Amino acid sequence: MFKAIGKLFQKVKDGLTKTRQVIGGALRRLVGGGRTIDAAFLQELEDTLLSADIGVAKSDEIVAELKAKYRDGEVAKGEDLLAFLKDSLRRELAVEQDELRFQKTGPTVVLIVGVNGAGKTTTIAKLAHRLTTTGRKVLVAAGDTYRAAAIEQLEIWAKRAKVEIVKGEAGGDAAAIAFDAVAAAQARGSDVVLIDTAGRLHNKEHLMRELEKIRRVIQKRIPDAPHEVLLVLDATAGQNAVQQAKVFKDAMGVTGLVITKLDGTAKGGIAITIKRELGLAVRYIGVGEGMDDLQPFDPDAFIEAIFA
Repeated sequence: MFKAIGKLFQKVKDGLTKTRQVIGGALRRLVGGGRTIDAAFLQELEDTLLSADIGVAKSDEIVAELKAKYRDGEVAKGEDLLAFLKDSLRRELAVEQDELRFQKTGPTVVLIVGVNGAGKTTTIAKLAHRLTTTGRKVLVAAGDTYRAAAIEQLEIWAKRAKVEIVKGEAGGDAAAIAFDAVAAAQARGSDVVLIDTAGRLHNKEHLMRELEKIRRVIQKRIPDAPHEVLLVLDATAGQNAVQQAKVFKDAMGVTGLVITKLDGTAKGGIAITIKRELGLAVRYIGVGEGMDDLQPFDPDAFIEAIFA
């Protein structure tokens, strides 16, 4: 986990510029004007929180808690109020969670799921790169056989990340590729297997059957696999990402989230909404297009970057 210092924090801060402009800047202006915390102030505060997709439930909770604390003299105007807001959001995100739960022996199998366009393929490449820089041997599987371009794209990214890839033909059996990848990882002594999957949510029943088949097939090689199921969500999707998360969590037992494209949206608060509604921890965030722009999620750094 990184802390809110140095180059890593700067990368997250830069990636959250749009969210910071909407929520951090607006809140600083709101609380810094010496205004009375009245009905108009609270309405403006709620509107600002909602604009960053923090969600109705959490926004209502913040407003209600603020009213009570202000009435009881626990919160004053200005920086005290800002500190209260930061602490409330930080508590919502706080969770003790490693990046990935690595197996002591044999390969750690990670299934990457999510809708088309969320950034699964590039996330796999960036995660592979991140893991190799820590000394782990990584193998990736081109399991999104529905789109020929997905196979080609992952092959290009695998070369950039300098990791091995197992692939098949477009339209082939995704479960068979996943099985071959796990077998290859065992034979080659790989530490981690990252399996790409299709994401055609418009055909939900077919997709979920395919994902469940992948799970069953790889368990023939490793009974307790997959060890992680990471759901990749596009931050620019806003509240739609919450609905996607509900579908995949129910069907696949998602263990963690990767939120991508945070650099392209002001809706960074979606991380808070999903954590609150589904209880899923954010493992990584994507804050740019570069190979090093996938960062482990640190709630302290995230909140500080929004309000910096």
